[in-house]
Amino acid sequence: MHPPESATVEHILMYPIKSLDERSVERVEIVTNGGLAGDREYALFDGDGDYVNGKNDRQVHPIRAAYDGETARAEAVTLSTPEQEPRRFELGAVANDETAALTDWLRAWFGYPVTLDHNHEGGFPDDTTASGPTIISEATIETVAGWFDGVDPAGMRRRLRPNIVLGGVPPFWEDHLFADRESRVRFTIGDADFLGVNPCQRCVVPSRDPDTGNEIEDFNKTFIAQRRATMPDWSGGDWFNHDFRLMVNTAVPEASWGETIAVGDELTVDKTVPADETSVPAE
Repeated sequence: MHPPESATVEHILMYPIKSLDERSVERVEIVTNGGLAGDREYALFDGDGDYVNGKNDRQVHPIRAAYDGETARAEAVTLSTPEQEPRRFELGAVANDETAALTDWLRAWFGYPVTLDHNHEGGFPDDTTASGPTIISEATIETVAGWFDGVDPAGMRRRLRPNIVLGGVPPFWEDHLFADRESRVRFTIGDADFLGVNPCQRCVVPSRDPDTGNEIEDFNKTFIAQRRATMPDWSGGDWFNHDFRLMVNTAVPEASWGETIAVGDELTVDKTVPADETSVPAE
C-alpha cells in the first residue's frame, strides 16, 4: 500500500525555556530564522556561558515548568521541583533583566550560578542551520514507545521533544521529508513553505526518564536495532551513517517568515530540489 502524500498537524508543541517542559498551542507564527514564536525563546546558561540542559546536567529533569499566556509566547512560568514549592515568575521581567528572584531559585536548585537569557526573534534552536520546527508523526512516537517497557506514547513524546506532531499517516512517514545530503524536500503546512533537511541525530536525553533523569539500560542499542529493523523503503538517503536518528529537522524560507501554522493544517509534500537552490547549504 502506497503511503499517503499528505498529513495533518495534530499537535504544536513549544518549549518556551529550552530544555524544560513543553507547552501545547493551537496556532503559532513563524519568526525570524524560521523558528516558532516563543519556542526556546529562553535558555539556561552556566557561568561559562554553556547551556544548562538535560544533556549536561541531570538536575534539569526534575524541574517542572507550567506556562501562562494568551498567545504562543509564554508570559510567565511556574517552576517547581520535588524539593521546592511551585513559584511563579514573570518572563517579561526576565526580558528586562529583573532576574534576581529567578536566578536565586535556579542557583538554589543547581548549586551553582545559572542565568536565564532571552532571544525574542528565533530563540535558541538546537540546530542553527536547520532552525525550523522539528516534525514527527504520532504513529512514529507510538511505535518507538513500544520498543521500551514502561514507556507510553506521552512519555516518549516528552523524551523526543518535537515541535509538530502529525496525524493520519503511518509510522516513519515523516522520513519522506528529507532526501540525501545534497538535496532538500520542499513541503507546505497551510500557507507556509518548508524545507526538510535531515533526520535528527539524537543525544542522550531520549534515554532518560523526563521526570527523574534515570536512564533505560541499553536504550541506544535497542533503539538502533529497532530503527534498522523497521526502516521503511522511503527512509534513508545517505544520512544513516548510524541509525540513532529520528524526527526531521527543517528550515523555513524567508518568504514564509510571518506566516501562521495551526492544528488541523495539512502538510503536503512537494518536490526534492538540490540544496544549492535553497537557503540551506549541502552538508
